[in-house]
Amino acid sequence: MPRKTGGRRVTRRDVLQSGSAVGLTAMAAGCLGESDDGDGNGGDGSDEITMVLNPAESSVDIQEQYRPLAEHIESEADVSVELKRAGSYVATLQDIRSDRAHLADTSPSAAVAARDAADVVGMRVQYGAARYFSLITTTPDSGIEELSDLEGETIAMGSQLSVSGTLVPMTMLKDAGLDTGSAPDGDPVDFEAEHSDHDTAREHLFNRPEIVAATTGAFSTAGHVPQEQFDELSEDFAEISAEYENAGTEDEELQLLAVSDPIPRAPIMARSNWDDPVREDVEEAILNAEPEDLSHEEGYEGEELWFSNVVEGSHEDYEPIQQVLDELGLEFEDIS
Repeated sequence: MPRKTGGRRVTRRDVLQSGSAVGLTAMAAGCLGESDDGDGNGGDGSDEITMVLNPAESSVDIQEQYRPLAEHIESEADVSVELKRAGSYVATLQDIRSDRAHLADTSPSAAVAARDAADVVGMRVQYGAARYFSLITTTPDSGIEELSDLEGETIAMGSQLSVSGTLVPMTMLKDAGLDTGSAPDGDPVDFEAEHSDHDTAREHLFNRPEIVAATTGAFSTAGHVPQEQFDELSEDFAEISAEYENAGTEDEELQLLAVSDPIPRAPIMARSNWDDPVREDVEEAILNAEPEDLSHEEGYEGEELWFSNVVEGSHEDYEPIQQVLDELGLEFEDIS
């Protein structure tokens, strides 16, 4: 655990690097030089770990976005962190299952899919909210007034494993009377679905006339929806959502068709068979991170991390996601 000396936080790494800790340094080096039988990388020790990241928005340089978290982990635990960009939520699970990663930033659906391979370290929190929302939107001139009007139309959706971009919206469309078929494992019956990511789905809605609706996380589209529309459709959104305050502040306007029930935010997960003492230090660092630890230095022009801290979590927190899969008649293996 970090401690404070003279008002400054002193970490385990500070101790190991101090001149008065030669003995501790030698002892730590010996521990880190030992092979990690559960590491899956040929017994080369645990001083370098890999965190695999999946960008929910295609425009984000996620490795730079997550740099503060990596540096914070490195400052609290005697490790170096390699950040690896994955191509999809499926790819994050593949890296975990094949022992190519120690940590994963992934979708809430992975907490269901990876019960046998990964543990939930914690649930990410944004501005005090540990839950978020899925939105279904259209353009003001589309002629679409309710979800049932989407029959026979083309909808831009998130990736197949995205909880807020695809899985939850599929249940919303199904509850509205549309035949979703075996989607997202197969094709829906009453509409056509095009899968990409949240940003791309939103941009397709703006730029492609044949796309009449988009299903995304609120973080992608709420800024385009006037706040009063949320007031009419969802008390929960106004009370819980971190996106409510900035709703309607973007120039291009979207029309809100539906708001989901609250969804547990995405987890950070650790490979279950990662068996090394340093793992406890790494997980402790993640859970103890303060908002300032996750912020970039002044002058950074990229995307900041979307979460302000991480709270301890477990697979049980993601039972609502299992209920979504059950409603769609899906086993996670069908789509992973």
